[in-house]
Amino acid sequence: QVQLVESGGGLVQPGGSLRLSCAASGMIFSIDAMGWYRQAPGEQRELVAAITSGGSTNYADSVEGRFTISRDNAKNTVYLQMNSLKPEDTAVYYCNADIRRWLGGPERDYWGQGTQVTVSS
Repeated sequence: QVQLVESGGGLVQPGGSLRLSCAASGMIFSIDAMGWYRQAPGEQRELVAAITSGGSTNYADSVEGRFTISRDNAKNTVYLQMNSLKPEDTAVYYCNADIRRWLGGPERDYWGQGTQVTVSS
């Protein structure tokens, strides 16, 4: 009973900005890495950005310098600030988190339902 709920997607003009949020809720003991993935129609899902529990980050080359991932551990929430958006950024964005639901329990991969980001004039 873990849920990841994304918000913040929508339609934006090229060069614009969006901030995505993903809040994890339910039975959660700890969250390790969190990340954002995206998938455009007909394409493979790709990692956009990831962040460890300690705050280390990595980004896809295509978004480096434009996107920033961050997290608020107290809120079990991860964010993706997207600036200088391009039409190529259009995709469904999915939140991912590696979650342990109880002490000593297994760490599992959880996914949000996805939020649409469309970059268009």
